[in-house]
Amino acid sequence: MTASQASLLASQPEKIRQEILASLSEAELQELEYDWRFWARPEQIAPPGEWATWLALAGRGWGKTEAGANWIVERVEAGARSIALVAETQKDLEEVMVPRLVKVSKPGNVPTVRFRPVRVTWPNGAQALGYNGTEPDQLRGPEFDTAWVDELAKYRYARELWDMLQFTMRSGIDPRVMVTTTPRPIPIIRDLVADASTVVVRGSTFDNAGNLPAKFLDGLRKKYQGTRLGRQELNAEVLDDLPGALWTRAMFDDHRVKTAPDMRRIVVAVDPSGTGGAGDDGDSIGIVVAGLGVDGRGYVLADRSCKLSPDGWGRRAVTAYNEFGADRIVAERNYGGAMVEHVIRTVDKTVSYKEVVASRGKVARAEPVAALYEQGRVSHVGGLPEVEDQCCLIGPEGFIGEGSPDRADALVWALTELMLNDQSQVQMMLSSAARAKLKGNR
Repeated sequence: MTASQASLLASQPEKIRQEILASLSEAELQELEYDWRFWARPEQIAPPGEWATWLALAGRGWGKTEAGANWIVERVEAGARSIALVAETQKDLEEVMVPRLVKVSKPGNVPTVRFRPVRVTWPNGAQALGYNGTEPDQLRGPEFDTAWVDELAKYRYARELWDMLQFTMRSGIDPRVMVTTTPRPIPIIRDLVADASTVVVRGSTFDNAGNLPAKFLDGLRKKYQGTRLGRQELNAEVLDDLPGALWTRAMFDDHRVKTAPDMRRIVVAVDPSGTGGAGDDGDSIGIVVAGLGVDGRGYVLADRSCKLSPDGWGRRAVTAYNEFGADRIVAERNYGGAMVEHVIRTVDKTVSYKEVVASRGKVARAEPVAALYEQGRVSHVGGLPEVEDQCCLIGPEGFIGEGSPDRADALVWALTELMLNDQSQVQMMLSSAARAKLKGNR
């Protein structure tokens, strides 16, 4: 059955489609099983025309991974020979993208896979090489005619990765890239949407209702429909800044750096959640690494937040402490008094530890730190999307996101320890203009 015949069959009313299916042989039915254009929704099929980038901005569960994997298979069958597969992390590459490619390939055309480094090889000789969004320089050197980039909006080095990829897209006569991602309002996504060579397809989680459990969808509607998180993660809206928020996207984007200078001090800040860890519905444990540079600026170096057992998050915090050569772990006294220190000391009793107490509300604690950003005195090293999302949802009346701003709280504790430990500094940072603005937002 040709692609046009499969598309024609898919467009028929259910009764006629069932009659035609009943008339097909076993071999024809097996062939149809792997015919993506029969099963896909129209928006999941590569658009016609001369485009360089196909950007699928869609909510979770829309079928982005399925669309990306099938597009790669179609490109291979059409003659593509050199392919880049780019995931946010190595784990996503190996456990999401590659297995889906193997699963959607037709019998007789299933690729072989080698890991570390990832290399996917089809029977016709086409090869795909795997990369992750944390190491853009991996893309120096190779040439590709096809690339699939998954969840670009979540990459720590999204801009750098995208720029490096563009230099590699010089093989063949029609190099093309597909990007599948849930949107975030980061500059590279806005640039791609505005680019005349990009075809943008938008979709909601609910577009794929026929393939998702009704109970799952009902739960999403009840919990997230109408919220900012739901608009972004389910409806795939690229949201603008929250009016009156203490942080704006520009505060991060305007001062973002790829590398940081030498540090005078580095701290690992922990914001405990009081939950049991993985498997429950509680908040994450915020773990953020930040430093005070020799230039006097603050640098947020890493977000190691997680949802693990006490032993798990304790080890994660201590690992970050050792990895970055931190001077101290700073943790909020919360949910059981000395519990956090006990967890940390159980992992490594030699670490330098400081307990801090939340004597003010979240907004009051966050305001001086937000003022530092407004003054351009803090830089993020690469992208820290989850931290930045939470910061941009803290307004005068508090946090309007889902759950607790665990990552943002940890960031506030870290920068307070590094840059605002003296109350006189707090007053200096909160200049009269900054205080007037914050007061007006209340």
